[in-house]
Amino acid sequence: MLLQDKEVAIIGAGPVGLTMAKLLQQQGVAVTVYERDINAQARIWGGPLDLHKGTGQDALKRAGLLQHYYDMAICMGRTITDKQVNLLFRRIPTPEEEYDNPEINRNDLRILLLESLAANTVVWDRKLSGLTALDAKWILHFEGKPDVVADFVIGANGGMSSVRKYVTDAEVEYTGSFIIQGEVPDPEINCPEFYQLCGGNILMTTANGITFTANPNNNGALMYGISFRKPESWFIENRPDFQDVGSIATLLSDMLADWHSVYKEPFRSTSLFVGLPTRKIALNHWKTNRTLPITLIGDAAHLIPPFAGEGVNTGLQDALILSDNLTNGKFDSVAAAISNYEQQMFVYAGEAQLQTSINEIAMHEPEFSFQKRFSE
Repeated sequence: MLLQDKEVAIIGAGPVGLTMAKLLQQQGVAVTVYERDINAQARIWGGPLDLHKGTGQDALKRAGLLQHYYDMAICMGRTITDKQVNLLFRRIPTPEEEYDNPEINRNDLRILLLESLAANTVVWDRKLSGLTALDAKWILHFEGKPDVVADFVIGANGGMSSVRKYVTDAEVEYTGSFIIQGEVPDPEINCPEFYQLCGGNILMTTANGITFTANPNNNGALMYGISFRKPESWFIENRPDFQDVGSIATLLSDMLADWHSVYKEPFRSTSLFVGLPTRKIALNHWKTNRTLPITLIGDAAHLIPPFAGEGVNTGLQDALILSDNLTNGKFDSVAAAISNYEQQMFVYAGEAQLQTSINEIAMHEPEFSFQKRFSE
């Protein structure tokens, strides 16, 4: 086996990094995951994830975790309204659709993956500061922590990955949209009208180039996102303070001034806001003269905005293909296994980026209709 007697270091304990660790570990590979979070209880911010058949679900199936995912996930319907709360479309999932992209809380998915790994696979409180090549090994440097040594490094630490510069010169680019996310605890109490409008489904509304989506069932909280197109200078000039909950609530209320008041109800009860300029990274400029084994998976490799739900699924596809290449006995070297994975990834991740870009532009056009999209 290519990785016999080799130590693999995965940077990042997100769903992609942990799945990669599981897939390698079940083939007898020595793997350690280094994560900057303090411990396994650190809360992961963000809305639920839906894993797709053919990509994310296939990776979990290979890992022997697909049924566990089904047991923990929720199949959500869709409620589509206009800005005056008129119901345009509602779809309740049928029993046959129970396993089509059900939604799972990010923290629940992390726990599921962690519990599948050998004890002490993840080393917490390790923020990577750099890598050094020495004597055919990688020396991993961490802020305030001892160095460690590995034979092979896999960067799975997200869109702003510190590993990326060792693999590619590509720069992260702003795609032209901005998302403001908010969370409301106990929504049935804190925003009852809006919660009722959702009807237990994912709510989707769009008007005048603004999209509003909400999931009322994220481990007892309602998670919502409002996206809109703005030049990057807008963020620099306005500098919204997302720690000031009141000012962001006012900003959103003003933005939705001509929308029905029920859409503004969640703003007053939001416990935390996060602002996200949407970004991507070009799939070129990857270095071909890497002397030691190193590569990227997930957002570290191909940052994709959330407008097609492809980010985590493409990352899990990375983990499935790369782990298979490294353990199936079909390649003569680790370098060849990595190269084959990367050439495949450039194709399917490029297609995911393209579809996401098409969706991003279309969803923020004034005439865009969720109703038409879901009824087609």
